[in-house]
Amino acid sequence: MSDPNFPLTKGELIEQVRLHDHRDPHRHESRLSDVILGGQDGLVNVLGVVLGVAAATRDVRIVIAAGLAATFAESISMGAVAYTSTLADNDLYLSEREREYRHIHLAPDVEIEEIRDIYRNKGFEGETLEKIIEVITSNPDVWVNVMMSEELQMTPPEKTSAFRSALVVGISALVGSFIPLFPFFFWAVGPSIALSIVIAALTLFTVGVYKAHVTVGKPLRSGVQMALIGTISALAGYVVGLIFKVPAVP
Repeated sequence: MSDPNFPLTKGELIEQVRLHDHRDPHRHESRLSDVILGGQDGLVNVLGVVLGVAAATRDVRIVIAAGLAATFAESISMGAVAYTSTLADNDLYLSEREREYRHIHLAPDVEIEEIRDIYRNKGFEGETLEKIIEVITSNPDVWVNVMMSEELQMTPPEKTSAFRSALVVGISALVGSFIPLFPFFFWAVGPSIALSIVIAALTLFTVGVYKAHVTVGKPLRSGVQMALIGTISALAGYVVGLIFKVPAVP
């Protein structure tokens, strides 16, 4: 039977708190961040490499060789970083969770006060506040979940494996890396430089627009920002190539 001053039953409130700890299923399934991380990093880095080598040598074979070397090194490196960082995030969450279990066992009064402060700051007071505290602290799992999400601002790691994350990032980096390298397989160095910059900028712009559509933000602004940041970063490689330009052999 529910309290008229607190319309949810104890079971309903526990379920509401449990739901608070769950992720949106659409977000859970989305690998957009991994795709953008790998693809953008691969594209920008390889664009910088091929522009720098092209400016320095004007030999299309050397440009392609350098670009391919950077492509595969970048893809493997990004995949490895995604793998180790995912494992590290998972380990951090689990260690903090275990620490919270120890805290509610060894210092429950302190932890209860922290719960009280959290929900008082949300605007609850009086009997409603005390009822929330009673329900949350009656279940150690719910209690710890609330402390993890509200106090530490940490969410449970996704169910997907570190290997899957590494695979998505690595393949995205591989695909992104080939985009600026593509023109050099068909045209001379001069036009390929211009085409590579244009194709890369358009790709980054498209990705930025898409990201804004599926998340939040203004599509045009997001596209322009991503295109400008990526292109300017890659042009640094071109400047370095000009500085170390190899004189043409007579």
